[in-house]
Amino acid sequence: MLSIPDFVRQSTTTGQDGLFNSPKATRDFVFDKAVVEVFPDMIGRSVPGYWEGAEWIGMLSKRFATTESRIYDLGCSLGAVPWGIYRHWHHECPHVIAVDNSKPMITGFQINLNALQSHKPPFELHCADVRHFPISNADIVVMHFTLQFIPKVDRQALLQRIYDGLNPGGVLILSEKLRGENNGIEQRLRAWHHDFKRKQGYSDLEIKQKSDSIANVMPLDTPQEQHARLRLAGFETITPWLQCFNFSSLVAEKSK
Repeated sequence: MLSIPDFVRQSTTTGQDGLFNSPKATRDFVFDKAVVEVFPDMIGRSVPGYWEGAEWIGMLSKRFATTESRIYDLGCSLGAVPWGIYRHWHHECPHVIAVDNSKPMITGFQINLNALQSHKPPFELHCADVRHFPISNADIVVMHFTLQFIPKVDRQALLQRIYDGLNPGGVLILSEKLRGENNGIEQRLRAWHHDFKRKQGYSDLEIKQKSDSIANVMPLDTPQEQHARLRLAGFETITPWLQCFNFSSLVAEKSK
């Protein structure tokens, strides 16, 4: 069975990310066709633990779902998390509802599915705004680096809708880039992340251009803000399970 990166790469045509390697007027980052075409390379070289997290979310899904379950992936991009779930369930995979507001992403995800020669996974794809997409009868909702792109003013309402749409005992698996709880920690985490990106071959110019591009569209929460939002929505048990620099993931559980 294809690895997650190999599944995602089926729809891409250009390979290596070079979108920020020349001086230019920086515009706000958007998941357009140009980004989608280099997304597998960009995400692997920019977000430590992205592929591993998608794989292990598939593993975790077997703790909280059954073959009759409904799983939502909000901000599915090219299908990394749904494919990670399928890799662990195979032909018994639960129904996965995958949502993204980027049409190029959904188109690319569909291309990846169409390229499969064997059994087609039970995925339902939607191009829609996750803030307004209906959620019901869910055992698992996943947001793998999605909430950070939602305007802060809308985050609490979205988390509440997710909580309300989960079945008793259901979980939200939430991955986010977070801001350090104070300036000292934030500066350390940022510097270490930039070291990681240099190790992946990005230049200082590319790192700065990307940071400038994404600054207005990705306002980060601190861990304290994140947990407060989850508690206010009703989640009682919150278990952090993965962190690399300022990228982290947790499981928030709804009481049975």
